[in-house]
This record gives sequence, C-alpha cells and structure tokens, in this order.
Amino acid sequence: MKSNVSPKVVNMLMVQVFKYILLVVLIFMIYIVISTSLESNLYKEWDYLASIPWMRATLWDFYANILVIYLWVIYKEKNVFVILLWAVLFFCLGSIGSIAYVLIQLFRAKPTDGMKEVLMQSKRDV
Repeated sequence: MKSNVSPKVVNMLMVQVFKYILLVVLIFMIYIVISTSLESNLYKEWDYLASIPWMRATLWDFYANILVIYLWVIYKEKNVFVILLWAVLFFCLGSIGSIAYVLIQLFRAKPTDGMKEVLMQSKRDV
C-alpha cells in the first residue's frame, strides 16, 4: 500500500518530532546531571572511576562521538569564535551541549525545511 504523504511532508514532520524528542532528552539529562552532582562529587570519585576499564572506555567512546558532532559544527558554522565556543561547551557539558546545538539547528530551520536542510545547510553557503 502506497502512502499519500509526500517525502517532503515526512521530512518536515521529522524535524518537528525530533525537536520534542530532544527537548525531553535535554531536560532528562539536565535532571540526571544535577541530581548526580548533588549525590556524588566527581572530583572525589575520580580516582576510583578512572581505575575502572569500562569507565575509561566509556569516556573515550563519548569523546569520539563528541568529535563527530564537533566536525559537523565546523562544517555548519562560519565564525571561528562560535566554533571554539561549541568545542568548550561540548567538552564541558557533554550531551547537554550537543543536544543544545542540535536543538538550535532544528529550531532555526524554516517551517518548510526537512532533515536534509537541517543537516546540510552551512552558514558558509550564505
């Protein structure tokens, strides 16, 4: 059975759905970070955490993913200050920073934009 919905409409709808999903994830991550910070001091726990091989692997994995997102920022942004600011935010805030960047891109999209425009349009193109 063929759908009567055009691919363009599906793409535009995806942008809207992704906004809400990422807003929920952002709120959840902020809650997790704050509640964990109130319960446990990372600086006091660091020696123990750093001794766990899976913790080290998880950190390497996380920062490899941050690098992928950061390369996208370098592609998308034109201003060197903005590019460097996002590097600091990503490495200091982790997924909160990366989700914030993606949300900004989604909310900046025109109502007629689909995921292709969100992902591929660069400020260098303007």
